[in-house]
Amino acid sequence: MDKQRGFTLIELLVVIAIIALLMSILMPAMQRVKEQARTVKCMANLKQWALIIDTYVHENDGKFFSGRKTSGHWWVAQLDDRLESYKKNKIWFCPTATKPIYDEHHNLAPRFNVFSAWGIFTRDFKGVQELCEDGVAGSYTLNTYVLATENPIPDNPDGSTQNNWQSSGMRGAAYVPLFLDSLRFDTWPTEYDTPPPMPDLAYSDIHMRRQCIDRHKGFINSAFCDSSARKVGLKELWTFKWHKTFDTAGPWTKAGGVQPSDWPEWIRPFKDY
Repeated sequence: MDKQRGFTLIELLVVIAIIALLMSILMPAMQRVKEQARTVKCMANLKQWALIIDTYVHENDGKFFSGRKTSGHWWVAQLDDRLESYKKNKIWFCPTATKPIYDEHHNLAPRFNVFSAWGIFTRDFKGVQELCEDGVAGSYTLNTYVLATENPIPDNPDGSTQNNWQSSGMRGAAYVPLFLDSLRFDTWPTEYDTPPPMPDLAYSDIHMRRQCIDRHKGFINSAFCDSSARKVGLKELWTFKWHKTFDTAGPWTKAGGVQPSDWPEWIRPFKDY
């Protein structure tokens, strides 16, 4: 009778080694594909936000959000009810940053980094009683220099709104940020704001740091006031026209004389602008 022949130990080890080699080759490619998919989804979210804001502007005589009452910058309260709740609308979140730093019970997450979302903000936020029942959270910010308000804004570094865009149709709208990856729902950057010294120390009252985050391999995603959306290099953030008098050749730009050694070590490898 013929003897049944199985795999030898050496043959089995060879097969395992080949599978491990193939996995080591394929895994980085799979990770890149996943990251590309998340980036595409993030960009789609921002395009949708650009459309939402554009619709609001056209229905309000070309004016952006005004903010509400004492908290002026709280533009979220002026959104359609269907958009206010983070539980009902996933476009609040970049796919790489979906977990809010606070939960519904105001419990703080044990770790906060560039992949964290902001919120959850509920009805007791700075006395504003116009929020949705479920609270609000997200991982994008509005460039709050677009706000159409004449009231002083506490979060604005100088409190002034005289340089705000107020309305759409500005010249160079493709270089005016509108809605972008961030660690906060509002941002008032200045040309003098310094970059975060470490990638996980981005959240700060230094407002440019709120969106200078390594969320997409040296880039973030942004929608602009012309309704376009694209990837933005982290060093490129200082070259945009955030408000009417923002110096796009400030000290953190090539035109302003910044040197590679001036940047924190983690950001130096990224493209200069």
